[in-house]
Amino acid sequence: MIKRIILIVAIFQFTACSELQQVINQLPTTGGVITNDQIGSGLKEALNVGITKQVSKLAIKDGFYKNNLTKILLPAELQKVDNTLRKIGLSKLADEGLKVLNRAAEDAVGEAIPIFVDAIKGMSFNDAKDILLGDKNAATNYLKTSTTQALTAKFRPIIQNSFQKVGADEIWSNLITKYNTLPLTNNVNSDLTEYVTSEALKGVFTMVEVEELKIRTKVSERSSDLLKKVFALQDK
Repeated sequence: MIKRIILIVAIFQFTACSELQQVINQLPTTGGVITNDQIGSGLKEALNVGITKQVSKLAIKDGFYKNNLTKILLPAELQKVDNTLRKIGLSKLADEGLKVLNRAAEDAVGEAIPIFVDAIKGMSFNDAKDILLGDKNAATNYLKTSTTQALTAKFRPIIQNSFQKVGADEIWSNLITKYNTLPLTNNVNSDLTEYVTSEALKGVFTMVEVEELKIRTKVSERSSDLLKKVFALQDK
């Protein structure tokens, strides 16, 4: 029975690879049959395009703060701080509190690109095949799996240093101290470094996914002949 199962799995895997190769062989190209190396190169190019076009935008001033897809808001337990301060005329202070969270993320994101590049370089043909014929966010998920740990380790100290550099500790101390002096409120004490690190990662992967979807669904977004050839495989 076990031998039969192994045989079935082996046949399935062989058939899947065979079917993919048949699709590849049937794809008309100006330079002949598209190769496995071209598929790998095309997927790597697509990921590099996504990182260059989208992630780099997050690393500039207001890259997070003025992007509705990635703007970091207060965690749920501090929303009441923000709401209360705005109600009593301290909106400017609340805005400054939000800005420093987003500035810290913007400082950290510049460190993401080299980590992504290393992950992309390590992509095998099987990785590329699974991404190409996988879900619409398969490339993004590949990067999440292969880079989240390294990105977290890189982001956290940068975000913590950024808080110190822009005086976030003072701003938040001032903000929360004012809130805690208000009548009928429960005192709040929160370390935001871990929260902002997590939100920064979400923002990075959100923008990678935006670009991946464009390349998958819009031929006009495939900026090279190689991208057009490779992604024509998933269009079938």
